[in-house]
Amino acid sequence: MSVDVSARTLKRHVVADWSPEDSGYWESKGRRLAMRNLWISMPALLLAFAVWMVWSVVVVNLPNIGFKFDTDQLFWLASMPGLAGATLRIFYSFMIPIFGGRAWTTLSTASLLLPAIGIGLAVQDASTPYAVFLFLSLLCGFGGGNFASSMANISFFFPKHKKGMALGLNAGIGNLGVSVVQFVVPIVVAGAAFGSLGGDAQTWAKGALTKQMWLQNAGFIWVPFILACCLASWLGMNDIASSKASFRDQAVIFQRKHNWIMCWLYLGTFGSFIGYSAGFALLTKTLFPAVDPLAYAFLGPLVGSLARVLGGFLADKLGGGRVTLWTFLVMMVAVVGVLYFVNHKADSGAFTGFLGMFLVLFAGTGVGNASTFQMIPVIFATLKQREAAGRRNPEQLSQEASKEAAAVLGFTSAFAAYGAFFIPRSFGTSIALTGSAEGALYMFLCFYVTCVVTTWWCYTRKNAEIKC
Repeated sequence: MSVDVSARTLKRHVVADWSPEDSGYWESKGRRLAMRNLWISMPALLLAFAVWMVWSVVVVNLPNIGFKFDTDQLFWLASMPGLAGATLRIFYSFMIPIFGGRAWTTLSTASLLLPAIGIGLAVQDASTPYAVFLFLSLLCGFGGGNFASSMANISFFFPKHKKGMALGLNAGIGNLGVSVVQFVVPIVVAGAAFGSLGGDAQTWAKGALTKQMWLQNAGFIWVPFILACCLASWLGMNDIASSKASFRDQAVIFQRKHNWIMCWLYLGTFGSFIGYSAGFALLTKTLFPAVDPLAYAFLGPLVGSLARVLGGFLADKLGGGRVTLWTFLVMMVAVVGVLYFVNHKADSGAFTGFLGMFLVLFAGTGVGNASTFQMIPVIFATLKQREAAGRRNPEQLSQEASKEAAAVLGFTSAFAAYGAFFIPRSFGTSIALTGSAEGALYMFLCFYVTCVVTTWWCYTRKNAEIKC
């Protein structure tokens, strides 16, 4: 008897008649259900980003509480979550059609407990080996992996003309986790937020200045929120029956030219956002030693996250390709501005200019994050329509296009997430070899040129293969 009840309970979470492109169905049933799943998904993704990027704040404080790590080792700690997260995204990209959004969101959110608790324990002992910190930084990659499955899941719930808005909101609020971690952690490590349960304080020292710090709170603070999101995901989210697919069904995307093109473009937008987020605080500390980087680090991700929501709206109205093209042009101008102020870092006001140009750069990455993701469903729906040529059931065609687009959304996010590794490492390598970050910045500028040309040729010129 209990087995039957369990089965009936499980089925209540499965939606068998999902037709979001039917306007009547969408207004009567679809919108409410889709929005509930979106509202649960957004805070879960925010926590994932917070845990993924927590090292961008922790590494700045490690030398001051007694850990003898050099600058290059610190850049490794800041970049390893990006490497792990990007690699996990490759697998997470295909999980929703296999396991369902409800179960996978619950499980992937619960996995964040491992690095959150691990960091809280490790930083309390100054004798903790560097290898342990490297392992914990890799575990933070769980947070990075979650983005691919979260975006793929939400893409199934909304009609094509609403996907830009929905994906922009999900990713934009999720991206806010980067800003939240860089804003919240400096506050919570300043006091015993968990009392005696949280452990003793460490002594933070810089020259003659000393103070008490509870760096373990950088990990512990997320634990109760992670547990709450796990419960909400399990009780409130749904699985869509028509989204079920095997890995073989989804693997067709690797034969799609536009999958690889969008990987390149999304590396330029999201890869830049997450890479600069991971490395900005440490780069600021290195280039401008007199500046407290944690007082400003959260601003860039905040601007980028809010701009992503705006980017989804603009892409729905103006076209994703057009918005993406102009975004890359703005990003190129911003990099030139950053280079100018890096070259004049000894001048009065140099840091203000440096920060201002980086904020423009972050804003560009946010708008571009949304516009490129808006392009993907449009591109693959167009390809499916051309393949069908009126010979196939429109509803089946729409379902197949949604499955391919969801897999591409996840896979492109996996490819782009390597920016969280390469950008901090590029800064570290450039500084180690030349004493300056200029080499890395020139490399990024050249990369954005290729993104402009690719977007124009493939999606916005008069005779582009797919106009979007």
